[in-house]
Amino acid sequence: MSRDTESSYIPCSKLTNLQKSMNQYNGMKIKEELEVHEIPVLSENCEVLVKEEPEFHELVLSQDAEISTKEDIGEKRYQCNQCDKDFSQKANLITHKRIHTGEKPYQCNQCVKAFAQRSSLIQHQKIHTHIGDKPYPCNQCDKAFSQKKYLLTHQWKHTGEKPHHCNQCDKTFTWNSDLIRHQITHTGDKPYPCNQCDKAFSQKKYLVKHQCIHTGEKPHHCNQCDKTFSYSKDLKRHYRTHTGEKPYQCNQCDKAFSMKATLINHQRIHTGEKPYQCNHCDKAFAQRSSLIQHQKIHTHTGEKPYQCNQCDKAFSQKQYLVQHQWLHTGEKPYQCKLCDKAFLYNSSLIKHQRIHIG
Repeated sequence: MSRDTESSYIPCSKLTNLQKSMNQYNGMKIKEELEVHEIPVLSENCEVLVKEEPEFHELVLSQDAEISTKEDIGEKRYQCNQCDKDFSQKANLITHKRIHTGEKPYQCNQCVKAFAQRSSLIQHQKIHTHIGDKPYPCNQCDKAFSQKKYLLTHQWKHTGEKPHHCNQCDKTFTWNSDLIRHQITHTGDKPYPCNQCDKAFSQKKYLVKHQCIHTGEKPHHCNQCDKTFSYSKDLKRHYRTHTGEKPYQCNQCDKAFSMKATLINHQRIHTGEKPYQCNHCDKAFAQRSSLIQHQKIHTHTGEKPYQCNQCDKAFSQKQYLVQHQWLHTGEKPYQCKLCDKAFLYNSSLIKHQRIHIG
């Protein structure tokens, strides 16, 4: 057999060594690799051409080296220089490192997907060979899957299970890929810089979203009206104005809200929390908008441009004038839902409601 490229040949003796040590070193896995790659085991005096399969090539060399190592000095560990993982086989270390490098040498010849491991490619190709065949249905929804592992990971959505734990904080994730992306936040690495400003991002998707600020692009369209949005999360929130959905329920009263931020603001009524402190006086507020309104008193000290047309009182802000005028009209816009009482001020209603809750 001629030899074109030395790196493409592996002596048959190495493959023979692999067969001899199958029982000792996870033999079935090695046997499967030999069958998958269709490598014949010839006599010990010849060489065999190995396909350009990086994972198998490393498997053969590392397994052969490991046999000698284990016989001479015992088990040797292969340490990843980018994280704390180590491996008993060099081939496994090489495969693992692709998580850090992003290398995906196994390209599907039927679509654009590529994979870090050959086994993942083989699993993926079943999608093409069994188009429409999805024998694994979910018993909680109408989805079905071509492989059992996809069904199992899908079911985590229903159970809320998050099996992937960050070892630097208490966050957990449904998908391992999400965990890997999250861990970048601990390293502080931000490899995706914006070419229009000095911001940089840990993930490409965040950079793409940010760039909409510079381009003015609003790719997310509401199909119920003509509004458009830069971010999908803003579109999702907007949809609730059409559907009336209010998924954020207060656990202290019967109010519900379309946005989580609004719920948080509302809950300060119950807790009494006032995180927005005025730096000119000792007043504090539950909402930032209230603080901004209040600070106008300090920036326009003494100025009261809002005059009541029923009496001689004047006010620094229009909202105070409107509230004052209710005294003249007798209007009481704050109605108790538990009885027929009504109040001029919201603060008076809140105090009154304590009677009902004890």
